[in-house]
Amino acid sequence: MAPSFLSFASLYSFYLRHCFTSSGLSQKSINVGDETIIHFWAPTQLRQSKPNLVFIHGFGPVSLWQWRQQVQFFAPDFNLYVPDLIFFGDSTTKSSERSEIFQAESVAKLLETLGVEKYSVVGTSYGGFVSYHIARMFPERVEKVVVASSGVNMKKKNNEELVKKAKLEKIDDLMLPQKPSDLRALLGVAVSKRSFLMIPDFFLNDFINVRNFLISILPFFFFP
Repeated sequence: MAPSFLSFASLYSFYLRHCFTSSGLSQKSINVGDETIIHFWAPTQLRQSKPNLVFIHGFGPVSLWQWRQQVQFFAPDFNLYVPDLIFFGDSTTKSSERSEIFQAESVAKLLETLGVEKYSVVGTSYGGFVSYHIARMFPERVEKVVVASSGVNMKKKNNEELVKKAKLEKIDDLMLPQKPSDLRALLGVAVSKRSFLMIPDFFLNDFINVRNFLISILPFFFFP
């Protein structure tokens, strides 16, 4: 992997952190129960006059990479809370639980620990499922919920068709790419243009090696 000062992914991560901090957020990690640690971004200075808004990221990218534009837009009017779901970024657990319900319970415990009693929640992709369960289990806390780009009607055959279209052997290779060819395959089913074929391997390896692979942001740069 290239040194951080030569790594586009590392440099862009630095830029994203600057965007979050300049929007009044700071990053923290706290224990949620005895087995779980959640990393998150929250207001550096809480303003009681503002409503609370929670952003829950999708599968793959950590929250830092997925919510920059929304954080910058909504920060002036909301107290923003942007957690990394468990096993994404620095959020971890010793529990054997792996469900969206467990993710939802953990985010709700985080907010309860922070003293956030009422909030609205926005989730995209995998985060949409988590947001739904938060609203379902804690209706007295959730004021509004937005679910975006979540495959609520997906079935096993949909994954099989997707893998066949990508010309890969299993869904893991597509959703968790470990080499440039797999990442290109993922881009191939995510965007309509074919300019990504020109992206060099060292550039794609950079994203894979920093463990973000950030598909949500690559089309922004290469397919305007």
